[in-house]
Amino acid sequence: MANFFKVTKQNKATGQVLTVKVERLDHNGCGVAQHKKKPLFIPETLKDEVVEVRLIEQKNKFVKGKLLKVITPNPERVQAKCLHFSVCGGCDIQHLNQEQQLLFKQDKVTDLFARQGVSKQLPWQAAIKGVPWHYRRKARIGVQFNKHGQPIVGFREKGSSHLTPIKSCPVLVEPLSAIFMALKALIERLSVKQAIGHIDVVWASLQGELSSQGIVNIRQLKKLNAHDVGLWRQFADEFNYAVFIDNGEACIALTEYFTEKVEYSRNAPFSYSLNNSVTIGFGLKDFIQINQGVNEEMVAQAMDWLDLDVNDYVLDLFCGLGNFSLAMAKQVKQVIGVEGVQSMVDKASNNAKQNDIKNCQFYQANINESWQSQPWFVALNQQLPNKVLLDPARAGAEEAMPYIIKVNPSHILYVSCDPVTLARDSQVLLEHGYILSKISIIDMFSQTKHVESMVLFNRA
Repeated sequence: MANFFKVTKQNKATGQVLTVKVERLDHNGCGVAQHKKKPLFIPETLKDEVVEVRLIEQKNKFVKGKLLKVITPNPERVQAKCLHFSVCGGCDIQHLNQEQQLLFKQDKVTDLFARQGVSKQLPWQAAIKGVPWHYRRKARIGVQFNKHGQPIVGFREKGSSHLTPIKSCPVLVEPLSAIFMALKALIERLSVKQAIGHIDVVWASLQGELSSQGIVNIRQLKKLNAHDVGLWRQFADEFNYAVFIDNGEACIALTEYFTEKVEYSRNAPFSYSLNNSVTIGFGLKDFIQINQGVNEEMVAQAMDWLDLDVNDYVLDLFCGLGNFSLAMAKQVKQVIGVEGVQSMVDKASNNAKQNDIKNCQFYQANINESWQSQPWFVALNQQLPNKVLLDPARAGAEEAMPYIIKVNPSHILYVSCDPVTLARDSQVLLEHGYILSKISIIDMFSQTKHVESMVLFNRA
């Protein structure tokens, strides 16, 4: 049977060069102009700029363009600091100065709240911000190979699964920012090169140590031979990194690679200090806040906004390793932390023990299911928490909202990493009589479009 294929002609608009004025930024920080009554999206541009662009994609409802030249720049435009800005998929608004980045993020949240019917007159407080560069203490570095078998070490390109080779990354903490070329040089010498899945790098302390150091964790798809282990040991010694191998079941210290020890998959061999008050232990696969300075300010502000005192019973939902719980426990009567992942609960409980905190208990539970019969809720023994903190993932906490409302706390502090789900969940609280008292941007990811925020609700 013959197959017939329709030949599509290249759209004549593609390749056309235009001069346009950018009208606004969309929620992803991309400039938007108009072309033939369609929105024209132009990355790396700013509001009110006159730019020269080449059309690269034409759809029924929108057009995409590539920036060729900025003719009239926005006064807030700054020179992009990263060498890979136009190619790498990260740090997409670094051509905008930091204060304007914060305003962009604030306007984004305001607009999303307005779409939920919430007033645009939000009670904005000062943003939590840290240093704009060299703040990221954890990152996943990709490893691919070109057609000649040469390694590409870096991050994904914009809109692509392909990696762009990175020489240095100015948002990684300085001891890690230039690790890419050293990794590439080592991988070129490995006898089994293409057995690496990815490489995680972390700046933290080994348990029992006061100072931080670089930690490198290699996702290894095949068992390393003695030659390659020797190369990684040389790398560790030369750059003073603690190197671990992740075989899919456990993360094993390089020095113990040929032994039977696999306890690193269960324990928390690393830690970070939080405001010199508590120490949080974690494992290589655990979620931690990547911006240490902003995290410390975030926890401090959360405790301030909750107006904690010695008689409070606090419920910390999606508590993770106890990042908020342990600090709050030092100021209140009782903290109950609830988390869906058992390994995180185990580490949080161990963190409480290591910090000699006895008034903070952690439980594994599905927060989105009925609380009534869950062990942690039964353990409250009718002493309902009067204050609630929640820090959900991007999906938000929509299904948990009815249970939070039923507890009827006086204060609800919502820490969000997605303004879309934050706006949705906030509307539920407002409909049930809560007042939005305070809101602020948390600039956890400076130079990027990603928005974190903190909102305080008080019972009317």
